Order: sequence, then C-alpha cells, then structure tokens
Amino acid sequence: MSETGKFNIFSFKGKMKILHLSWFAFFITFFVWFNFAPLLQSVKSSLGLTTAEIKTLLILNVAFTIPARVVIGMLTDKYGPRLVYSALLAVCSIPCFVFALADSFVQAAIARFALGFIGAGFVVGIRLVSEWFPHNELGTAEGIYGGWGNFGSAAAAFTLPTVAIMFGGEDGWRYAMAITGVMSLLFSFVFYANVTDTPKGATYFKPKQLGAMEVTSKGDFFLLLFMKLPMYGALALLAWKLSPSGIGMLGDDTVMGTYVVLALIYCYEVLQVWRVNKNVFEKPVPEVHRYKFKQVAVLNVLYFATFGSELAVVSMLPLFFSETFELTPVMAGMVASAYAFMNLMSRPGGGWISDKFGRKPTLLILTAGLAAGYFLMGQVDSSWPVWLAVVAAMACSFFVQSGEGAVFATVPLIKRRMTGQIAGMTGAYGNVGAVCYLTILSVVDYSTFFYVIAATAVIGFITLLMMEEPKGQIAEVNEDGSIMMIDVANR
Repeated sequence: MSETGKFNIFSFKGKMKILHLSWFAFFITFFVWFNFAPLLQSVKSSLGLTTAEIKTLLILNVAFTIPARVVIGMLTDKYGPRLVYSALLAVCSIPCFVFALADSFVQAAIARFALGFIGAGFVVGIRLVSEWFPHNELGTAEGIYGGWGNFGSAAAAFTLPTVAIMFGGEDGWRYAMAITGVMSLLFSFVFYANVTDTPKGATYFKPKQLGAMEVTSKGDFFLLLFMKLPMYGALALLAWKLSPSGIGMLGDDTVMGTYVVLALIYCYEVLQVWRVNKNVFEKPVPEVHRYKFKQVAVLNVLYFATFGSELAVVSMLPLFFSETFELTPVMAGMVASAYAFMNLMSRPGGGWISDKFGRKPTLLILTAGLAAGYFLMGQVDSSWPVWLAVVAAMACSFFVQSGEGAVFATVPLIKRRMTGQIAGMTGAYGNVGAVCYLTILSVVDYSTFFYVIAATAVIGFITLLMMEEPKGQIAEVNEDGSIMMIDVANR
C-alpha cells in the first residue's frame, strides 16, 4: 500500500514528507557513526593511541552493527518504524557523549563498540519508505533515502575537522563529537512528532512470530541457518583481533569465552528458527504465501561487497590520502569525502535504473563496474596526481553506491511483512564485509586491500547469476484473514 500522488522531490507533504524525514534521520545516524574517521589524527594524539589501536577502533565502530541490524529489523517489523527510529536516535546519543569524554583506549573502545548500534538505523527507514511508495517508485525512493542519508559520512568528513579547529586546543575534537550527539537526541523528538508508519487507512503487516525469520521450504530452512554463520564468524574474527594474537586488548580466557558465547547464541538461534519454521517439515506452504530465501542470500552477498567495502573505505580513506600524498588531516578528510559525496546521486541513480530496466540486469552491470573500480584503486600510489586519485575514488564509489541502491530497490519486493528482517540481515552482511575488510587492512598494504575487495565483487557477480527477477505480486494476510495482493513488478 502507498500514498497516491506525484513523485515531487521538492514537496514536503504526504509520502514526500516521510521520505525527507527518513533520509535526514539516516543522515544523522551516519553523521554520528562516522564522526570518528575525520578526527582520527586528533584522537590518536590526544589519547596517545598507537596506529594498531586506531585501526582496532575502526573495526569496533562497525562490529556491533552486525547483530544490531538483525535485532532492529525484527523490532521494526513488530513495533513500527516511528517508535524504533526515534528510540534509536535518542539512546545512541549516550555513547556519543561517552566517547567525547573518553580519556583512555578502553573507554574509547567501549564507546565506539556501542555506537555501532546507531548504524542499524538504516534498516528502519527501508521498511518505512516501502510502506509509503508503490513498486514503480520504490527503487528511486529507497535510493534517495539511502544515498542522501549515507552522505552523512561525507558531511562529517567535511565539517567536523573545521568544527574541532573552531573550538581549538587539544579537546576540539571532543566538542565536535558532542555536537553530533546533541543533533541525534534532538531529532529523535522531531521524528516521533511528524511520522506515521503507513498512509492513512493502510495496513501495517507484521510477521507472525518475532523470534526468527520465516522461510517457506525445507531447503530455505537450511540455507537460512548457513547464511547466519558469517555473521557469527565476523564477530569471532573481531574477538581474535582483540586477543593476544592481535592487539592484546583481551586475554586468552576472555577470547575463548567469547567464542563459546557466540557458539551458544548460534545454537539458540537454530532452535528459534526451528520453532518458527518447523511447520515447513510438516506440510508444504501454500504457493501463494511462498517466497524464495535464495533471493535474500544473493542480496546478502552483494551487500557484503558493496556496503561492506564502502564502510571500510570511508573509515580508512582519510588516512590513506594523508599517508600516500602527505596531506594535512583537514585536507585529507575533505579529499577523502569525495568517495562518500557520490552517494547524493549514485545511490538514487542505482534505484532509479532498477525501476526502469529491471533489478537483476542493473545489479549485474553495477557489480562488474564495482570490481573494475576497486582494481583501479589498487593501482593508486604516490606517483599519481592527487586529483586523478580523487577521480578514481569517485568513479569507484559510483558503482559501489549505485549497487547499494539497486540491492535495496529489491529488498522490499521479497516479502512485505518481513521487510525489516530481510533488510536487517542484508544490512548486517554489509557490516560483516566491513569487519572482514578492515581486519584484512590491518595485516596487508593498501593496494592488496583494494584488490581483495575487487575479488569479492567478482564472487558477488557469479552469485548474482542465480538470482531471479522479482515479478508479479506477493500475498499478505490482513488481520481479518483476507488476502491482499501487493504488486512487485509491472504485469
């Protein structure tokens, strides 16, 4: 269900009001989440951190978002985007303030880990926008939501070093960080006061059970369990990074305990998946209610390569330009923001192209461009002119962010009542990618880092060949038992 009316980006009424409030909420989450990257050098010198500790903070910054996106996706489907997004913005202002007041690596690490939760905000808006826009506008709307919101990381890179300098002194970065927390807290009230979950008279479809994602076949049951493993693997990888074998923040006993806890949580998840889906082993799900989890799995892999690489690259690019071309921190931050700057047009463009020419063909072309773009980035060194390196980064980011837009043009078309959960899992895979890529970065040089991302994009392209284009309609059950058919493609 969606509100009628033209798609007028300059309007602030009806569905367009919801779109603008949603992308700005997402913008603030990214502004807060990546308030750290452009101030790396200041934080490093102020707290007396080593390069290894700084790289660990970068990994911690994206790690907690893995489980957070899954949890927030479920809560969004159950309680609605208005309440969940507002609460998330308010609660996540707290670790932002804690980081601004940190005076040791351990305090900074705990705050950065907790701040990863705000990265789950993206999932909430995906469900909200899908409630307000029809299928033929959905890719464009989700692209604007994701792209303009994602620009928060570039805005942070542009503005926060200057804000820190304005306050001056060794603590300038602390004031800059605190301001982002205030923004998040204030906008939580604005969002709650001005948003509704659906247009007037529309039904907000909820999942039958909250404990786990529903599947509709035996094969999908086992595929779901398999696709959960990389999320736990990424968290185990983080624990290893913090072990004595890595930077030594955690002891061997603590790390082993972490591995055991992750294994137990996975076993619990298996039981939850069985509890929610055991009916598929008892009798076939009627054809009208089926969906193919394979679609979700393919989108997970693609988002691992697209958003996973963007998170990693946005985190390390200021440092890359600073070290490669010997730029000042402020200049390096501004130059590096060119990568994220492309979000303003690339992600909406990817969604728009998907609306016009189909989801799968668009994803195939963009994934191929992604692989080529990162291969080109691997060639950049100090012999390049800075302007040419910036052009290469922007060209690469076009395919990365357009690919993200195309992925989330497809997510809401799989099963409406589970859009939050599907978006949560796919979004979590982006963070799995970020943890993996940043961990790789901590042990290899910059060129190898970019080549590894290019290789995973090739794997994504091969996986994409198995995906089927969304078509026809999906069925959802109203509270009175009647069935509503929702268009997902032109018939």
